[in-house]
Amino acid sequence: MIRAEHHKLTISWKVAAAFLCLSSAVVAQTTELQDLHLNTVPRTAAETARIATATAPTTDFDAAQKFEENSGGAATVRAAPDANAFSQPSGNISFENELTFKVGNGLFRKLWVSSPSSTLASDGLGPLYNARSCQRCHLKDGRGHPPENHEDNAISMFLRVSIPGKPEDAIPQIEGYLASLPEPAYGSQLQDFSVAGHKAEYRLQIDYTETAITLSGGETASLRVPDYTAAELGYGPLHPQAMISPRVAPQMIGLGLLEAIPAKDILALADPDDADSDGISGRANIVWSVEYDQPMLGRFGHKAGNPTIREQSASAFVGDIGISNPLFPAGAGECTDLQADCMAAPHGDKDVRAFEIDAEGLDLVTFYSRNLGVPVRRDVGDPQILRGKKVFYATGCTACHQPSYVTHRLVDQPEQSFQLIWPYTDMLLHDMGAVLADNRPEARATGNEWRTPPLWGIGLTKQVSGHTYFLHDGRARSLLEAVLWHGGEARSQRDAVIDMPPEDRTALIRFLESL
Repeated sequence: MIRAEHHKLTISWKVAAAFLCLSSAVVAQTTELQDLHLNTVPRTAAETARIATATAPTTDFDAAQKFEENSGGAATVRAAPDANAFSQPSGNISFENELTFKVGNGLFRKLWVSSPSSTLASDGLGPLYNARSCQRCHLKDGRGHPPENHEDNAISMFLRVSIPGKPEDAIPQIEGYLASLPEPAYGSQLQDFSVAGHKAEYRLQIDYTETAITLSGGETASLRVPDYTAAELGYGPLHPQAMISPRVAPQMIGLGLLEAIPAKDILALADPDDADSDGISGRANIVWSVEYDQPMLGRFGHKAGNPTIREQSASAFVGDIGISNPLFPAGAGECTDLQADCMAAPHGDKDVRAFEIDAEGLDLVTFYSRNLGVPVRRDVGDPQILRGKKVFYATGCTACHQPSYVTHRLVDQPEQSFQLIWPYTDMLLHDMGAVLADNRPEARATGNEWRTPPLWGIGLTKQVSGHTYFLHDGRARSLLEAVLWHGGEARSQRDAVIDMPPEDRTALIRFLESL
């Protein structure tokens, strides 16, 4: 067995931090490169002024803002009363595109089988994998959860793994890139399932210790501190410097709208040196795009490690299911050279598809993922929710959870084009402190940093996913616990929540539940 805390990154974060700031030239170049993959129409000066007015921070908490209930703009969908609330197409989608969405949904839900198989369109699973379909991790397009006990499987959660790289392993085009390499025997993530005749890589074991938190007004809370074990390793011990990072599957709604936010609007929020002295120093993660063969702004994943929905989908296919595709063509998926039997096993890319999922299939899944609609907010004019919104602003939560944007004008994506949206994220990396650190870098993200997650739809988690587990590893069992886990840059906000009157704390949670 190997425990997470025994294998910390050996490089000095103070030394690494000296190389983390992008120069203005690099930022400008990244902005240009990032938006080239979108078919955009430039904004006029009048539109820019309108956008600045529409997205300006509010100072009026007596009533809801105009259009605030439509979190996804015209793409917003009704708040379905059942577990399908996250599985609806964009509210402004055409009839023809809704048909494309449904075909993509079929591929998202498709159960893959091992090779050889008479089902030539669905073979190629594994040989090592975490799930047999996208839907198995993102059940009902919602967020995953950690195993409930030692007997429960980790179908919607896994451990990423890597070892520290050397300076020559860095990507020279990305300033401040923190080099890491796949673990020699296990690759970049651990798979807990395998096809017949092969051993799984491990079993995820989590043990929790409770710690009490005293809140104002005589209230208390309890946080569960996780201890991760990669148990029953199937291919020998992990490298002595192995760094592991637990990840639960995130919710899927609104991804296309997040992708359509202009890169310059996100980069304008970055403050790596905390020039405004507010204690918040968000940074952009700049990653290497396999699809475009260039540096791009990272947007997706818990550390913003992927630049586009298509690349995120392709990496999940090969890593989570073992399905080769045009961006990641390895037929053996995540098998490594030290797993000889796995590398030699039959796979499903020897037919007319060329890959186990071809470009057309990958595009359909991308279209589906891009168009999962954000549900309308509930009770935006409720006095307690308005009070909670005021607390949210006054406490400084909007320093990271940026309320609103206007998306690009897009020629060929009418659903995402020029929408006023309310995702409550700045899409940037923030140091969340040692308590949430995984001590594993990803591109420019340090072991203490995480991307600010969007908050839209968070109040429907119980309805959709059947639980209220939050954060990157599901350790928080409620929204209040998620807030109390904040540290690092968000420490003062967390302390303010601990110290505020109980009525304000309750109103804050009600506001979050309305999103």
